[in-house]
Amino acid sequence: MRSPAPRSARPRALLATASVAVALAAADTYVVVLALTDMMSGVGIGIDSLQRATPIISGFLLGYIAVLPLIGRLADLTSRQRVLLGCLAVFVVGSAVTALAVELPVLVAGRVIQGVGGGGLVPATLAIVAQLWDRDRRGTPLGVVGAVQELGSVLGPVLGAAVLAVADWRAIFWLNAVLGVLLAAAVVAVGGGMPSRPRALPVAVTLVAAVAGWLALAAPEALVTSVSLGVPFVPFGDATSRLATPIGVVALLLVVAAVALWVRGAWPVLRRADLLGALLLGGTLGCVVLTFAAADPEKEIVGPLGFALLPFGAVLAALYLLHHRRADQPLVPRGVVVGRTRWSLLVSLCVGVALVAVIVDVPLLARLVHTESETVAAFVLVRFLVAVPVGALLGGWSLRRLGDGLVSGTGLALAAAGLVVMSTWGRGSLDQWSSTVVLALVGLGIGLALAPVNNAALADSPEDAHGTASALVVVARMIGMVVGLALLTAIGLHEYYATVAALPDQTDGQALLDAAVVQVEWVFRGAAVAAGVGALASVSLGLTRRHELR
Repeated sequence: MRSPAPRSARPRALLATASVAVALAAADTYVVVLALTDMMSGVGIGIDSLQRATPIISGFLLGYIAVLPLIGRLADLTSRQRVLLGCLAVFVVGSAVTALAVELPVLVAGRVIQGVGGGGLVPATLAIVAQLWDRDRRGTPLGVVGAVQELGSVLGPVLGAAVLAVADWRAIFWLNAVLGVLLAAAVVAVGGGMPSRPRALPVAVTLVAAVAGWLALAAPEALVTSVSLGVPFVPFGDATSRLATPIGVVALLLVVAAVALWVRGAWPVLRRADLLGALLLGGTLGCVVLTFAAADPEKEIVGPLGFALLPFGAVLAALYLLHHRRADQPLVPRGVVVGRTRWSLLVSLCVGVALVAVIVDVPLLARLVHTESETVAAFVLVRFLVAVPVGALLGGWSLRRLGDGLVSGTGLALAAAGLVVMSTWGRGSLDQWSSTVVLALVGLGIGLALAPVNNAALADSPEDAHGTASALVVVARMIGMVVGLALLTAIGLHEYYATVAALPDQTDGQALLDAAVVQVEWVFRGAAVAAGVGALASVSLGLTRRHELR
C-alpha cells in the first residue's frame, strides 16, 4: 500500500498547474480537426485516401483509453506528482515524434504516445484532488478539473487554427512539447520539488536516445548530403523509412535501452500494479476502441477488423475477470467497483454518449440547414461547448450543499429535455435565437454531471484506490463516446435509408437533404435517451449531501 503523501503547501497552485496540463491534453484531442489534411500531406497521403488517415485519430484514442487503468493504479501505488510528471514526459515525447514524422507509421506512433501521456493526466489530477481536499470540500476542485478538460475541447480547434495561420501543422506539436516541458517545471516548483531524484544512467541514455531519434527522424540535409557524414542516413536496401537506416536502428536500440532502464527502476511498483491484468484489460479496451473508432460512420458500425477484434476482446475480458478473481493484488483492487462507484461508471458512460452526439452532429446539422462553411458550422457548436465548462464549475460548487445525484440528475434531465427539442430541429431552426438557448442548456446540463460523478466514485472507493477509481470513470466516459457515436450513427443511417427508400423521387435534392436531417434527428433522440438513463441512474448517487470526513 502506498504511504500517504504529504499535502502540498500550495494545493491550489498544484491544482491549477495540473488542470492546465489536462486542458492541453484535451485540446490535443481536437487539435487535428483543422490540421488533419495537412498532416496527411506531410506523410505522403493524398486527400483522396482519407480512410488511411483514420489511425491518426484512432491511435490517439487507443493510447488515451487502453493504458488508463494501469496509470490510475500507479497513481495509487506511488507519488501522484511523479505519475503526473511521467505522463507529461510521455506527452512531450509523443508530441516531438508527431512533429518530426514524415511517414504514417511514425505519425501514428507519435499520436499513440501522446494519447498515453495525455490520458494519464486526468486520473492523476483527480487523485491529487482527492489527496489534497477532504470529501466535503473537493466538489469545487473536481468541477475545475472537469471544466478545464471541456475547455480544452473549445481551445483545441482555436489553437490549431491560430498556429496554422502563421506556421505549418508541425508547429502545433512542437508547441505542445514546449508547453509540456514548462508545465512539468511548474509542477515541480509548486509541488515542493521532485518526488525523488532520478538516477543518472536512465537520464543519460534517454538524452542520447532523444538526440539520436531527432537525427534519424529530422534527417538534417547538411548531414544527409555530406559525403563523410551521410553514411548513417543511407537506407538499407530498398527501404524508404528514415528509421531503416543505421542512425535509425541506433536510435531505436537506444530508445529500447532507455525504456528498459526506466522500467527496471520502477519494477517494484509496476509488479505490484498487476501488469498481466493491465495487459488483459488494456487489450480489451483497445479492441473496443479499434472496432468502433476505426469505422466509417457513413457505411458501417464496426471497423474493418471489428468482427475479429470484438470476439478477441471478449476473450481478453473473460481472462481478465478470471485473473481478477485469482490475483492477490489485481489491477482494479477489490472493493473499488462497488456502491456508488458502479452507478458513477454508468452515468459517466451516458454522459459520453450524449456529449459525442452533440459534438459530432450539431456541426453536421449546421452544414445541412444553416451554412456551407465549416467554420460557421463550428461556431454553432461553440454555443454548446462554452456552456459545458460553466456547468462543470457550477456543478462542483453545488456539491457544497446538494447531493451528487441531485446535481447530476438535474443536469442530465436538463440535457435530455434539450436533446428532445433538438431532435425536432430542421430547416431554419438554427437561425432562431432559441437554438442558442437550447444548446447552452444542454451544455450546462452535461457539465453539471461531471464533478458529481467523480465525487461519488472517489467518496465510495478506498483511499488507496482513488487513482484507479478516477481512471475507470474516465474510461467509461470515453467508451461511451466511442461506442455511442458508432451506434447512434448506425441508427440514424438506418432511418436515413428508410426515408430515402420511401421517396417518390430519389433524385430530389431537397428531399434528400431532409432525409439527412432525419438522420441527425434520430441521433439526438438516441442521445436524449442516454441522458435520460443517466439522469435516472444518478438517483443512486444520492440526492442529499453526505457529510463525511476522511
